[in-house]
Amino acid sequence: MESWQPVVAAPCDREAEPGPGLRFRRPDRAQTRLLPCVLDDTIWADHPVRLVWAVVEQLELRGFAAGLKVQEGGAGRSATDLRLLVALWLWAATEGVGSARELARRCEAEDAYRWLCGGVAVNYHTLSDFRVEHEAALDQVLTQTLAALMTQGVVKVRRISQDGLRVRASAGSSSFRRRGRLEQRLAQAEAQVAGLKRQRELPASPTESRGQAAARQRAAEERARRTAEALAAVAQVEQLRAQATGGRNSRREPRASTTDPEARVMKMPGGGYRPAYNVQVAADTESRAIVGVTVTNSGSDRAESEPLRAAVEARTGGQVEEHLMDGGYVKFEQLERAEQTGVAVFAPPPARKNSDPYQAQATDSPEVAQWRERMATPEAQTIYKERAATSETVNADLRTYRGLDRFLVRGLAKVRCVVLWSALAYNLMHYGKALLMG
Repeated sequence: MESWQPVVAAPCDREAEPGPGLRFRRPDRAQTRLLPCVLDDTIWADHPVRLVWAVVEQLELRGFAAGLKVQEGGAGRSATDLRLLVALWLWAATEGVGSARELARRCEAEDAYRWLCGGVAVNYHTLSDFRVEHEAALDQVLTQTLAALMTQGVVKVRRISQDGLRVRASAGSSSFRRRGRLEQRLAQAEAQVAGLKRQRELPASPTESRGQAAARQRAAEERARRTAEALAAVAQVEQLRAQATGGRNSRREPRASTTDPEARVMKMPGGGYRPAYNVQVAADTESRAIVGVTVTNSGSDRAESEPLRAAVEARTGGQVEEHLMDGGYVKFEQLERAEQTGVAVFAPPPARKNSDPYQAQATDSPEVAQWRERMATPEAQTIYKERAATSETVNADLRTYRGLDRFLVRGLAKVRCVVLWSALAYNLMHYGKALLMG
C-alpha cells in the first residue's frame, strides 16, 4: 500500500490569475504566529462539552480510584485526575470515538478535548487502560445517573422495551479453528515458549538485545494463552450444544477464535454471519432513556428477557409492569414466570400453519393463554408499537453516534465496559441538563 504524501501546491501562474496585474493580499501558511489565548475562550459558552464536564463534576467517582497508591504529600508522580479521564471517554463516546490512540490525538488537535485536558498531558496507554478496567465503577455511575433522573420523574421503569444489538467483534472469521487445529497450535506455541526461555539463558546474542528477546517471549506466551482460551471456549460450546440437543452429536464441529476466544459467529442485521457480541438494551418507553444493558456471546435472544428485566429492577429499585420485546425473545418458561410476578409481556406470538397464533393451544399454561388473548386486543397491539419506536431509535443512536458499530477491544469484560460508556454517553447527551438540575 502506498504511503500518504502531502499535497504540495504548484507555483501560481500570475498570468492565469483573475485580474492580472492587480495587487492582492495572499495567504502565507509558512509563517510563524504566536496566538496568546485562554483555553476557556476557545469553547463557546453553551458548547456540549461544558455540559459533560459539569455532569462529571457532580458524579461520585470513588470506584475509579481502586488501585491508586499515590497519596497527597507522598513520593511519586501524581495520578491523572479521574474526572478528566471519565469526561474524556464520555465526550469521546458522544462522538463515536472508540480508539485510545484517536482520543489521544484529539486531545492535542481539537479544542473541545484540549479544553477538557486543561494542559494535562494524557497518553493512549493511560486512556486505553482506564477505559476497560473499571466495569463495576461504570455500572455504579449508570445506576447513580438513573437514580437522579428517576427522582425528578424524567425516567420510569413501569414499561420498558428491550432489543438486541449485534456488534462486530475485533476478530476475523479466519481466526476461528476447530479443536484438532487448536490443539496442534497450542503444542507449537508451548514449544516456542520453552525454546525462547532456553535461549534467554544463553549468552546475549549480538543481533538481538535482551529486551527484544523478552518481547518475543511475551508475544509467544500471549499466543499460547489465547490458544488455550480458544480450546476452553470450544469445550464450552460443545457442552452447551450437548445440553441443547440432549447429547446428540452435531454435524458441525464447534470452532473458537484465537484472536478473541469469547467472540461467537452470529447472524448480523444484513443477513451475513460475522464474529460478534450480543448487546441487550432496555429503555424506558416514555423517556427513551437507557435503563439497563447486558452483553452476552449468545447468538439467540430467547433467554435474555428475564435476566435484563431483573437487572433493571435491581439497578433502579423500580417495578417493571409491562415488558415489550420482539418475537425472538418468546420463551414460554420465562413468559410464565413474568406473568406470575405481575409483569405483562407484550410480544407477538409465533406464527403457526393452519392455526391462529392468538388462539390458546391445548398445551398452553394459563399464563401463556392469557398472553395470547391479550396480544389479540387492539390495545395491546397499540402498546406493542412503542417497542419499535423506542428500541429501534435507541439502537440506531448507539450504533451511529455512540461507537457501537464495531468493537475495538477483545473479551466480554472489556466489551461490557465499552457498552457502559456508550450507554452513559447516550443518557448524558439526552438528559444532561436534567442531571444538572438534580
